[in-house]
Amino acid sequence: MNDLVRQHTALSDSDLEWLHLLVSEWQLLSDLSFADLVLWVPTRDGARYVSVAQMRPNTGPTSYQDDMVGHLVPRGRRPLLDAALDEGRIVREGDPEWREEVPVRVESIPVRREGRVLGVIARNTNLLTVRTPSRLELTYLQSASDLAQMIAAGAFPFQGQQVDMDASPRVGDGLIRLDAEGVVQYASPNALSAYHRLGLASDLVGHHLGQVTAELAPSRGPVDEAMVKLASGYAPRETEVEGNGGVIQLRTIPLHPKGIRIGSLVLLRDVTELRRRERELITKDATIREIHHRVKNNLQTVAALLRLQARRMDSVRGREALNEAVRRVGSIAIVHETLSQNLDERVEFDEIADRVIAMVAEISPGKVDCRRTGRFGILDAEVATPLSMVLTEVLQNALEHAFPAGERGSVEVSAVRGETRVDSRLLITVQDDGRGLPEGFDAHRAGNLGLQIVRTLVEGELGGTFDMLPVPAPGRGTRVVLDVPVRAQKK
Repeated sequence: MNDLVRQHTALSDSDLEWLHLLVSEWQLLSDLSFADLVLWVPTRDGARYVSVAQMRPNTGPTSYQDDMVGHLVPRGRRPLLDAALDEGRIVREGDPEWREEVPVRVESIPVRREGRVLGVIARNTNLLTVRTPSRLELTYLQSASDLAQMIAAGAFPFQGQQVDMDASPRVGDGLIRLDAEGVVQYASPNALSAYHRLGLASDLVGHHLGQVTAELAPSRGPVDEAMVKLASGYAPRETEVEGNGGVIQLRTIPLHPKGIRIGSLVLLRDVTELRRRERELITKDATIREIHHRVKNNLQTVAALLRLQARRMDSVRGREALNEAVRRVGSIAIVHETLSQNLDERVEFDEIADRVIAMVAEISPGKVDCRRTGRFGILDAEVATPLSMVLTEVLQNALEHAFPAGERGSVEVSAVRGETRVDSRLLITVQDDGRGLPEGFDAHRAGNLGLQIVRTLVEGELGGTFDMLPVPAPGRGTRVVLDVPVRAQKK
């Protein structure tokens, strides 16, 4: 719609915003009318109309099999559009049109904003299935007529009340028509069933909806007064009412087609099961986060016990082995701590990498500068946990073996995320400027426990590749390259 309006018309941005507000609401008018709606806007030169939006009803057959958006019609070809635009009134004159052997009644509703007619809604009703209307259909049609008059007067949609139609109740979910005093004139079967779910034992017709709703909702004091006013339809509002184990969602729409309030529409939907499932999901999310939190606490307890045992060790090699185990446990604990703070099983790995780097850097015997460049991005927990251990082992290996005691140096961790339409890969490089690799060293055959852990996790669990190479001349040091496939996910 934005492109069509800006390309063909002279409407301002504020006018376009009004049309967007109308289109966000007009499913209601379409369903109440049992009719297709097409929004026509005059072109910049005034010689034609361009259709910028279309809506089909959920309550009846369509009048248009084809998409009408983008069609251009010369002025004069459709007299009803001309009359509605020029005179600023709803036009219903004329005989039905025949489209593919289907009779269609066409009406034109001017769209007014601040005294100006911006365009015209063509309301097209398929007459092929016309029959004697029921009380429900008569209520629908009367409500549609009231809304059409409000649109023609510039009183609908309501300014600043844009509604998410995917989340709001629809006409078929349940409808109640109130008079000016808030007394129920008509309640659809679905609406009555929703109130029975709240505990209502009688009919709604003839009762004040606000008072009935307040009595069914388990609240007291000022909340009751607010509920009475809201459910009486004095203002456009949305709320939920809970009682007797049921939950219904209410949306009130005041009706004042000629500037005088004549009543209101109340759309409602039984959302009991939906809210129950949402609560179950919230409970499950809280449980999962609590599990991650407890795992983190248990891992920290294990790390503390290992650290305590290391202090009591007389063997230097035994003490070093326990300290390595402490860091391995700590890297896993960092992941679980991050997961305990999230609502899903994904983590921002950059924060984890920084903490792992800081943790491992504490063991450096010299003045070694450790830093990270690039971004790891969002990773699943099933990738983040083994990757944190791999990063711990690689960094620990670099700091222990690359620099003699007291020697200065640097270690850089680089991450590059490569996204494609079908795959996402993470290329990690850990490079130091230390003493380099021994002559004839082969990382794929080395018996070092840390490198065995890296190979197992990268190639077996992560399905990636691992290599350890000398830094090309003229530099010195060692470069570890990890290529890991990850799923492309965004937060």
